[in-house]
Amino acid sequence: MMQIENTLVSDDLLEKEFVCNIQKCKGACCVEGEAGAPLEESELALLEKHFDAFAPYLNEKGLAEIEKQGLFVKGLDGEWETPIIDGKECVYTIFDAKGNAACGIEKAHREGKIDWKKPISCHLYPIRVQQYSEFAAVNYHHWQICDSGCALGEELQLPVYQFVKEALIRKFGEAWYATLEQVAQERGNLTS
Repeated sequence: MMQIENTLVSDDLLEKEFVCNIQKCKGACCVEGEAGAPLEESELALLEKHFDAFAPYLNEKGLAEIEKQGLFVKGLDGEWETPIIDGKECVYTIFDAKGNAACGIEKAHREGKIDWKKPISCHLYPIRVQQYSEFAAVNYHHWQICDSGCALGEELQLPVYQFVKEALIRKFGEAWYATLEQVAQERGNLTS
């Protein structure tokens, strides 16, 4: 465990290796699980603001569920999350011709329709951030459906923190990430 600014960061970010392997997992993280993706309070307004721009990218099932549940819901833990369809996929999930799950919000972003990529919890995965009153805990989350991502990360020798570099910078900033890289270098966990 290390402290960077007001975060406590798990050593697993430096020691574990990971690269998402969509060809093997088919985007299961968008479909599996007992709840939707965690949302930050600030993201609720972004969902409302950008809905008209990303709605055309969503499928009928997702749109119908949004009509019923709304753009976001309170989870059993009292935190905001994305709604899910019949206990399965996120309402923002879309599928390509090969059956791979992806994010309709992110597709709208890639096509220049919105300036918001997607919820930060999705962008950070397999890292999860738990906010406490005085600090945030930054942890690696191992989920069996991501075993192919772990195997590919090991094959490519890419630590988790490097795989999610863009998302970590988005969440915590350049200076925070530079400190993490410095710690990794000092500990011998920096790859080129």
